[in-house]
Amino acid sequence: MTEQSDLISREEEKALVARVRTGESAATRELVDLHKDRLFAFIWRIVRNHHDAEEVCQDAFLKAFASLDSFSTEYRFSTWLFTIAYRVCLNQMRRKRPLTGELDFESLERHAESPDTVTMETEEAQQLKQVVWSAVAELSTAQRAAVLLFYRYSQSCQDIAQVLQLPVATVKSHLHRARARLRGTLESQMSTESAPFRTLRALSG
Repeated sequence: MTEQSDLISREEEKALVARVRTGESAATRELVDLHKDRLFAFIWRIVRNHHDAEEVCQDAFLKAFASLDSFSTEYRFSTWLFTIAYRVCLNQMRRKRPLTGELDFESLERHAESPDTVTMETEEAQQLKQVVWSAVAELSTAQRAAVLLFYRYSQSCQDIAQVLQLPVATVKSHLHRARARLRGTLESQMSTESAPFRTLRALSG
């Protein structure tokens, strides 16, 4: 999956950030538009609440722009922004009691995907998606973030380590444990003869 931020080169991104640093409002809007949808989707899956996700997303952008002078163009802006957003997520979650209840998948998909990219999916694919993301939601916060960044956003373990402020070895351990827990959870929830489970088993080897 190609991230929207990858549609511009590093040089274009550096130029855009430079324009933002001069206070150009059009450049600021462009930078926000490049990242807002995927950032919101990531935050939503961490905090699991629409209102909180909107609040965290806005706060992350505000913090990023307020401290833009400290941003090093040696890194992608998206990695730096996700680092800030993850910290804000953790702070938000510490202030809130743990959320319970089922995930609102329809609401999530409306924000995670733009209307022109949504395609018709089979009932089997929808069932598999719901089971997988329900299982992901049961992981620890750090494991959930690592899985999202690695599989949904194609981030390297090095970039994930930067976002989560953890050693690379710890990130790899989180991914390994998350995979094992996900497989165990999915196996217990679904019949091994069901079509979604056969698909998952084929994908996981």
